Amino acid sequence: MTRPPARPRRADALRNYERLLAAATDAFAEHGPQAPLDDIARAAGVGNATLYRHFPTRQALLEAVFHGHIQRLCHRAEELTSAPQPAAALISWLKDIAAQGSAAHGLAASLMAAMEGPEDSWCRKAVSDAAAALLARAQEAGEIRIDVTVRQLLKLVNAIALATEADPKPEEADRLLDILLNGLRTPSSRRART
Repeated sequence: MTRPPARPRRADALRNYERLLAAATDAFAEHGPQAPLDDIARAAGVGNATLYRHFPTRQALLEAVFHGHIQRLCHRAEELTSAPQPAAALISWLKDIAAQGSAAHGLAASLMAAMEGPEDSWCRKAVSDAAAALLARAQEAGEIRIDVTVRQLLKLVNAIALATEADPKPEEADRLLDILLNGLRTPSSRRART
């Protein structure tokens, strides 16, 4: 599994790394995940070669920028794996993904790209593993349809986060998620909720 780029040890390399992350964070917040990499390098005061030495691909840079967000999501999933209501735990976590994806410009697109990118991406593995644990528990409890895959679930949630990223009404993501999640429930769990 590919890990996020390690922080450099040399002081000058560490400064360049941190400048690149800061410039990329600003660029992704303003222009989204397709912000020009040349502009990011220029804003960091380094050359393109330095950018590519630290981050060989756009996805590597995106994953480094959103590393903290991704770690928090995975940690939250870990906490929820022992929750007494498996479907409620899954739903809570999916709402966290949508909320963070809507708030952190570029996160949803980064997660979507990771799901479609190389299978050895640390981001893809971490998020997929977190989702798989919660989804399996909810499916085993008979609360979520068994024909739903982790990949489908993450695509749907990320699509909602992308669609509501610029929406001035934060409750729109929750409303869309409720519609989605109602469709994911088994018929018996829908009846039990009414």
